[in-house]
Amino acid sequence: MPAKDMEQIVNLAKRRGFVFPSAEIYGGFRSSYDYGPLGALMLRNVKEAWIRAVVQQRNDVVLIDSAILNPPQTFEASGHLANFSDPLVDCTTCKRRFREDQLESRDCPQKMKGCSFTDARAFNLMFKTHAGPVEGSGTEVYLRPETAQGMFVNFASVLATSRKKPPFGIAQVGKSFRNEITPGNFIFRTREFEQMELEFFVPPAESPQWYDYWKTQRLEWYVSHGVPRDMLRLREHENNELSHYSAGTCDIEFLFPWGWGELEGIAQRTDYDLTQHAKHSGQRLDYFDSATNERYVPYVVEPAAGVNRVMAAFLLAAYDEDVVNDEPRTVLRLHPRIAPYQIAVLPLSKKDTLTPLAQQVFGMLSSRYMCDFDETQAIGRRYRRQDEIGTPCCVTIDFDSLNDASVTVRDRDTTAQDRVKIESLLAYFSDRLGF
Repeated sequence: MPAKDMEQIVNLAKRRGFVFPSAEIYGGFRSSYDYGPLGALMLRNVKEAWIRAVVQQRNDVVLIDSAILNPPQTFEASGHLANFSDPLVDCTTCKRRFREDQLESRDCPQKMKGCSFTDARAFNLMFKTHAGPVEGSGTEVYLRPETAQGMFVNFASVLATSRKKPPFGIAQVGKSFRNEITPGNFIFRTREFEQMELEFFVPPAESPQWYDYWKTQRLEWYVSHGVPRDMLRLREHENNELSHYSAGTCDIEFLFPWGWGELEGIAQRTDYDLTQHAKHSGQRLDYFDSATNERYVPYVVEPAAGVNRVMAAFLLAAYDEDVVNDEPRTVLRLHPRIAPYQIAVLPLSKKDTLTPLAQQVFGMLSSRYMCDFDETQAIGRRYRRQDEIGTPCCVTIDFDSLNDASVTVRDRDTTAQDRVKIESLLAYFSDRLGF
């Protein structure tokens, strides 16, 4: 039973240490969040699962990490300075600002009476700051609104150093910043977020087939990591929705409690970006195919996902409530690669006789897996706590373990238990968890 109410996840996230409101002791900062001990681990696992699928398990994609701060020329070339904006209107009564497309019948969302609105004005969504000690002309820089441009401006360098040739990809995971006017829905839409983006460079004639390929690949990645297929769909953009650079875009959408929302976009960016950066920089950003004696500017297929909203989708899809031993429990049925901890080591008692062996088991397992060590409260409460944070397996060290060198392994989803020799644990979990 996936979560039906976002508050179920919001409350669990704060209570268990996944996500905290940022600067909460000062009253918080709207639509800004900090990731706690569990959230930081889960966020890292989402990124590593993406890198594993998109980079590690392929021989045609390389990974880079480009700068967050960029000069205006980068975004003048990409079109962000001219096109990356929302039409906004101001309510003259409540003095709030809204996106024009979110107003219904020109009624104020704040339900104010006698409201009226100004004409729509374009509002650029990029954050601007200054580099150096003095503000003024020539010192303006922008926080990147997407990681993509870092891959385009590095195209020639990557091509020369990696010895790749189209079709090949450049991948990146990193922070992006957008001055959203209407952020909301917890971590779904925030001003500071992380992206997982791939720019896949292909011969122009092959762009449609690679577009279809990446739509399938990316949808299956979510399914393979535990999201029910009926909570996902592909939605092609209508012509009036397409970005100025796109010859076709498809969203992978997830069924959030408020309805379908975008998890990831797959776009055919054509040769727009490389052509624009070549024009503005005066540098060649094309490819010479020695086999065909042809020189061309590659087309680009771009799968781009938001790490934070992907994490939210995993939490929502994994949330469940059931009854075990006549007691209700909350459980996150997270995929083992996504869960903050894969294993919890639980000595049955805090007595000194069990602690050394439990620490030994923890040391062995933590060499391969992220593990929790918990010796507080009764064992039943500890099981429930690990179920609620999504830990797939618990290892209990009891007094028999001192004699038979075995431990009890409990499964999160079924609550079934196995007795396993300590020396066999790594092999057991490699088979059980799949890695």
